[in-house]
Amino acid sequence: MSDLQTIKYETKRKNLFLRVALGHFATSNRHTNYYIDVVSQKSRLSEAKAVAEELASYYYADTKVDTVLCLDGTEVIGACLANFLTKSDNIVNFNRHKSIYVVSPEYTNSNQILFRDNIVPMIKDKNVMILAVSVSSGKTVLAAIDAVRYYGGNVTGISSIFSTEKECIGYPVHSIFDPKDLDGYGVWRPHECPFCKQGEKLDALINSHGYSKL
Repeated sequence: MSDLQTIKYETKRKNLFLRVALGHFATSNRHTNYYIDVVSQKSRLSEAKAVAEELASYYYADTKVDTVLCLDGTEVIGACLANFLTKSDNIVNFNRHKSIYVVSPEYTNSNQILFRDNIVPMIKDKNVMILAVSVSSGKTVLAAIDAVRYYGGNVTGISSIFSTEKECIGYPVHSIFDPKDLDGYGVWRPHECPFCKQGEKLDALINSHGYSKL
């Protein structure tokens, strides 16, 4: 992220950070002044464990989780989260000593979520936690909720590293970071973007995989 102003927000937990860049960025349907870089959390085991341990602490004895549905490439975090929920001595959880499935969605050409026949038993009649990098517009998470329902599963919660929302159509969203952690954070529809109105060009295109500078 050279030539962009970058900031690293640390927490009291070892290996738990939030890395961001400041600028003018565009997603597929929004513009924002922050790029939230979670590549290391998704790829580096020590950081994935730290994220998972923090998220696991939000789920207590009354929360049932049979399956973690990993969006945005969060499979490493999802596996660590399942491990903490089933084995941690520090968390009083309904799932302790039980097995949890960790699955990823498959997308059709029309961008709908599909689960193959051998994966459906991990969703149907199961309590599913949806794990995402971030929840902002909620579009990706809403698609996941619809898919879990369609295949007969029960959504028991939504977890993310960053979220602008506390709930999504009635389901609680548990996140480690939110806009209060980022000074002046903003997200806008393209025609409402203050940078565009001032004629400022985009710095990069961003999505859950990373960024592409312009």
